[in-house]
Amino acid sequence: MSNSLTSPTALLDFLKSKYPSTVSSSTSEADLPSLSHHLFPSSSYTDNEKVETSQWLTTSSRLATPDEDEAKHAERLGSLNIHLSTRTTLLGSKPSVADVALYYRLAPAVKSWSAEERTGEHGYHHIVRFIDFVQSAPLFSLSVKEEDKVPIDLNDIKFVHKPLDAKEEKERKKKEKAAAAAGDSKISLPVGKGKGQDDSKPGKTEKAREAAQNTEGKVQGAVTGDNPQQSKKEKKEKQPKPQKQPPKEAPLSPCLIDLRVGHILKAINHPNADSLYVSTIACGDPPGTDNTSEYEGQIVRTVCSGLNGLVPLEEMQGRKIIAVCNLKPVTMRGIKSAAMVLAASPRPKEGEGDDHKGPVELVSPPENAKAGERVIFEGWAGEPDGVLNPKKKVWETLQPGFTTTQGLEVGFDISGVPQLQEGENAGKPTGKLVTSSGGTCSVKSLTNAVLHRSHSPQLTKQVSRERISPDLANPRPEKQQRSTSAIMPALIISNQSIGQGEITQGTSSNIPIGKFAICGVFVIIGSVALIATIALIIKRQRKKRAGKA
Repeated sequence: MSNSLTSPTALLDFLKSKYPSTVSSSTSEADLPSLSHHLFPSSSYTDNEKVETSQWLTTSSRLATPDEDEAKHAERLGSLNIHLSTRTTLLGSKPSVADVALYYRLAPAVKSWSAEERTGEHGYHHIVRFIDFVQSAPLFSLSVKEEDKVPIDLNDIKFVHKPLDAKEEKERKKKEKAAAAAGDSKISLPVGKGKGQDDSKPGKTEKAREAAQNTEGKVQGAVTGDNPQQSKKEKKEKQPKPQKQPPKEAPLSPCLIDLRVGHILKAINHPNADSLYVSTIACGDPPGTDNTSEYEGQIVRTVCSGLNGLVPLEEMQGRKIIAVCNLKPVTMRGIKSAAMVLAASPRPKEGEGDDHKGPVELVSPPENAKAGERVIFEGWAGEPDGVLNPKKKVWETLQPGFTTTQGLEVGFDISGVPQLQEGENAGKPTGKLVTSSGGTCSVKSLTNAVLHRSHSPQLTKQVSRERISPDLANPRPEKQQRSTSAIMPALIISNQSIGQGEITQGTSSNIPIGKFAICGVFVIIGSVALIATIALIIKRQRKKRAGKA
């Protein structure tokens, strides 16, 4: 594999040679992610598929890197092989420019693989099948010469994997689940007695005895004339069920916010919003977690962040950050965002407006922190909520307490949160933001700035064109700003708060005058109709009287 395979310029030259009528000489490297529609005009692509295509373009470049760690390279190939095991192309069934890029960058390596590496027990069967499909299928129209193709011997199969039966797999999982549940609730029974004959529970014997007593009671009632069923019903009168006590609400605390170390594996520009990035972040989620997907063998979240123009895209690549992981997911311009990135921003000087031109600094965990590691404020231990209730506004209430110290360390100061300044929390010192392994989170240079949540009209207009959180355009009440304005620097969330909506500037035109006007018209029409009906009735009554006379 040569270094040229990883170069976007070399890939662009390859595409120009294979698709001269579609890829013109003016096509640049920045146009690569958007070429799928031009190469395959019969296919349409969603926003998520466009993002996935960009991610696979980056992954194909990494797979072609010659000096990569061997174990890491094998892990990437294994993840790709698993991904292709249930897909014809990288996107499933649709062709894309990422398929062509992966073929161009991986074909030389596959050509040199041994038969064991190709089709052995631990070989990459599905990658070999994919390479053969791309180089031969009319769908891609690569027109690869026979001598340049990767030779595939269909008879040289070293190991045949047993096909997975979907029904059998489903039954197996069902039995495993039932066995696990039975193991948790297993009851030891006395020898010689079945489950239904356990002395501690009413079984068939008790039911038979009860039936016999009912029969006897009916016979006695027929002889004496009494009705034993009535008294029995009275005895068995249902008692009102005790009302379930609502779950005890956890006291307000920054520990309710699920802060974790996140590792940005990939960040790109949002295809439909100039002010947003779309990042692929590993947050340590287990497989099967809601709003997650798999990328390069890791469980990841897709996160939209409003950092475009504030933080260079290069600084977003491959770095560790602090992610807020229990806010309600929000769809931003067609892409679902499942977390937020924590960033710091200073408050402007008194009397100046906030133009939101920066600086903005991402909060950084310690270098040795692992993705998914829990992050808490010292002195505020506790478990986070699963998903923060948007109605309770936990994040909005606690966010003014987030601050940075003179030592550039991130901390939580209760002086920014009036609700925590009484009781046992009164006088509590600023708690540093630390990982579970003991490291402290920090920023580059922002120290002792002042929290400020107001936004300039210019930003409000810009945000109104994006589908992002109302929290970014609605500043806190003036009193609360004044009470916290001399305390700490702003720690802001880079994408959305809880909830979503289109942001508009409030004016007097928002008053629903039109509704009142419509109602008034209907009232007038109804009144006129009523008067006309009454007049008609009176007229008919007069005619009847005149006729009788």
